[in-house]
Amino acid sequence: MPVQMELSRILIRELNDYQLIELREVLEDEQAEAVEPRWFPIVIGLPESQAIERRLKHLPVQRPQTHDLLANLVTELGATLESICINDLNEHTFFATLDIRTANDEPLHVDARPSDAIALAIGMNVPIFVAEHVLDATLNEEI
Repeated sequence: MPVQMELSRILIRELNDYQLIELREVLEDEQAEAVEPRWFPIVIGLPESQAIERRLKHLPVQRPQTHDLLANLVTELGATLESICINDLNEHTFFATLDIRTANDEPLHVDARPSDAIALAIGMNVPIFVAEHVLDATLNEEI
């Protein structure tokens, strides 16, 4: 069963080729006092981290960026982005899906890079999930 996560931190160092985002487990109130939330980092590129940061800060742009275009496309087609899920980890690479409900009420799972999926989730205010086996792998240092 997927675990709900939240973007807890974004580390942008413009002099590096890579940036880090950190996802942290969302705990229910009764769990929060008794359990330490699980978390893990994902390495992403500078343009992707800047896109996520822009969406977090609600910074306007003059023309739609790629993530804005995709969000607009989903909306204009009468579909809804319900959530995103980081659903696999293979050879140190994370995989994700955009979990969309079409205008005909059909579920659709579209392959996406986690950084793109997270940027969309932040911008469209939808939940972020991580498959349990992916979370287990990150905790066992398989990333």
